[in-house]
Amino acid sequence: MAPRPYWKGYLKLSLVTCPVAMTPATSESEKVRFHTLNRETGNRVVSQYIDSVTGKPVKDSNEVKGYARGENDYVILTDDDLDAVALDTVKTIDIDKFVPAESIEWVYLEKPHYLMPDDPVGQDAFAVIRDAMAAEKVLGVSRLVIGRRERAVVLEPRGEGIVLWTLRFGDEVRPEESYFENIDEKADPDLVPLVQQLIKGKTTNWSPAMVSDPIQESLLKLIATKKRAMKSARRSNKDKETAAPGSNVVNIMDALKQSVAADLKSRNVR
Repeated sequence: MAPRPYWKGYLKLSLVTCPVAMTPATSESEKVRFHTLNRETGNRVVSQYIDSVTGKPVKDSNEVKGYARGENDYVILTDDDLDAVALDTVKTIDIDKFVPAESIEWVYLEKPHYLMPDDPVGQDAFAVIRDAMAAEKVLGVSRLVIGRRERAVVLEPRGEGIVLWTLRFGDEVRPEESYFENIDEKADPDLVPLVQQLIKGKTTNWSPAMVSDPIQESLLKLIATKKRAMKSARRSNKDKETAAPGSNVVNIMDALKQSVAADLKSRNVR
């Protein structure tokens, strides 16, 4: 079952508009996650916001955003203040530019999302935009507010749907020339064929198994081993509890037999 979309709005191209829904294309929900516990009690440890001056916990209703204007001097912004500056891109993906599909460098691509029609009535408009981009081999460029921050995004037709990529801001990307400029431009031509042979011998089809997480797998095995040990310990304790009365019965029977034997022996002596 597909996860519920976390964003709903409209896809717009000129006068063509259709309702769409979006959900992240990746997930970390399957990752092993740990709770912090108190070793002595076994209880979970919870965190809370503490006033840095009074040392007292802060209620959720009293938490606000603050922009530092100076030392210990903040401009306070409430949720209502932040909602008041909401842009049109909160609910609309308006495609205003197109670029060749191969022109965006990979380093700018940040996080993929699946975009799909959210209403049967809008299926035709969605399909027209998707197929037209695919035919022209272009990506749509737009902007979208995610987490109260407007992000540049590109839309890539993919199969029956569209993949929306959030883009890193320009000042977040470091130019590769600064790091690669001192590397030799050309390799030894006599060695390249040898490496090509190695590459051919190791070339295979792509599989998601190539990006499996060995640490995750080891953690799961460790947790399973500990669970079995805990289950075995509980079963052992339970067996001891149930066996205790039985052992008493056996001891009593032995004692009775010994008593009877001793009684018979004493009678024979008489």
